[in-house]
Amino acid sequence: MGTVDDYLESLEPADREVVSHVYDVVRESVPEVEQGKSYGMPALLHRGKALIAVMRTRKHIAIYPFSGRVPEAVADGLTDDQRAAFDYDKGTIRFRLESPLPDDVVRAIVAERVAEIDDPSLRKR
Repeated sequence: MGTVDDYLESLEPADREVVSHVYDVVRESVPEVEQGKSYGMPALLHRGKALIAVMRTRKHIAIYPFSGRVPEAVADGLTDDQRAAFDYDKGTIRFRLESPLPDDVVRAIVAERVAEIDDPSLRKR
């Protein structure tokens, strides 16, 4: 069992359902991902680089796209209603358990991060 699987097993059932769903959407979007760790967190890796980590904290679910650019880039492409569903700052996207991110927002996060991994010059913008 990999590190993401181990982490999921450690969560309470309601938390596991939401966190696992985010990871499932990522795996559907990028089937060749591998499990690993980055910054001490269980993460999915794309081409050996950290793609995303999803962690349950005391107050929310946090998505770490391992990029300061991705949260703002994704938020810029959303409607006001979509943007209201989560909070973000440099490197972190947060949402509440009872208000999960829509799958299309998760896919947008993944697409932005995959683009960065595939073209490192995007990180320098």
